[in-house]
Amino acid sequence: MAEAAPLFDTFSRAPLRFERGEGVWLITETGERYLDFAAGVAVNSLGHAHPHLVEAIKAQAEKVWHLSNLYEIPGQEKLAKRLTDATFADKAFFTNSGAEALECAIKTARRYHYSKGHPEKFRIVTFEGAFHGRTLATIAAGGQAKYLEGFGPKVEGFDQVPFGDLEALKAVITSETAALLIEPVQGEGGIRIVPPEFMRTLRDLCDEHGLLLILDEVQTGVGRTGKLFGYEWTGVTPDIMAVAKGIGGGFPLGACLATADAASGMTAGTHGTTYGGNPLAMAVGNAVLDVVLADGFLDHVRDITLIFRQGLASLQDRFPDVIEEIRGEGLLLGIKPKMPSAELLQAMRAEHVLGVPAGDNVIRLLPPLVVTAEEAREGLRRIENAAIALSASQQAKSA
Repeated sequence: MAEAAPLFDTFSRAPLRFERGEGVWLITETGERYLDFAAGVAVNSLGHAHPHLVEAIKAQAEKVWHLSNLYEIPGQEKLAKRLTDATFADKAFFTNSGAEALECAIKTARRYHYSKGHPEKFRIVTFEGAFHGRTLATIAAGGQAKYLEGFGPKVEGFDQVPFGDLEALKAVITSETAALLIEPVQGEGGIRIVPPEFMRTLRDLCDEHGLLLILDEVQTGVGRTGKLFGYEWTGVTPDIMAVAKGIGGGFPLGACLATADAASGMTAGTHGTTYGGNPLAMAVGNAVLDVVLADGFLDHVRDITLIFRQGLASLQDRFPDVIEEIRGEGLLLGIKPKMPSAELLQAMRAEHVLGVPAGDNVIRLLPPLVVTAEEAREGLRRIENAAIALSASQQAKSA
């Protein structure tokens, strides 16, 4: 009898073992090179082994890794100042993950109303298809049955409405509603973009009813959409925003950003973290911003986006039996195939290019933001080869 694996059986992993990475490439233990258009699920914003990040980690590792928040951490103050200067926010709280950033955002919204004398206002409205994390509160916020099943009663205080359904949204707002929570682009939900006009309506509803607008920019933030944050495309500013993934470039790091008013209830002792904001994470986060905020970087992202969009549109035109739809914003792109998405993902892996599965039968393309025009075209060529193979398979089945 085979020995049981020592890991939890919670992941269905592809049979690939990567030993090292170089920019947008991953290299297996046997030396095979893969174009990484998964980027650790939109995490490796600057690719693999970026020299500036490597140097930042090395330099900080020789000084101090962890202190806890019992003491002042200059790197936190620096990173918070840079993030608040670049966004709507006045305050920042650092975490280790996106789920923790969302937990902080949820607690900040509830505490805001409590501190204003309205403890009854604790409910948060979210949207079907959302993904906000894997903690008990964030799976309740996401509301997807497959993530809730088997974990006991759903955490109270979250109301889901259909994506984009304004009338359902208006109907669910009550005197107990504290906030609206939404991703500018649903990543896990299948690369579904919130139209700017709908985002503006959400802002208006929040202002009308005294609610807070919370944005989950864990996947859309830090340049992924071609702006520093996705909300910048809409002309709308939130009150609270959760950030993670790209901000650490591969190092576990998240942040909850808020206006001074929204964060006014979060006084000493109301929230905390042991690891969050540690000096090593702050060194990496500041190094990421050195690159992303440099002149021309976001222009580069937008230029590469155009190459991908044109290339993918051409593939859709030429392989209508394989590709049903192209979706996305910036370098958060989605291909919805005519067949089960796992077949496209497998065909892409056969061409040594990696993607990420999502809801609604979509494959996400999330290349590192440093991807070059040449690498983008090489990736498109490999995806074309995958489409050729799938098209031939489709024709063979129908023959």
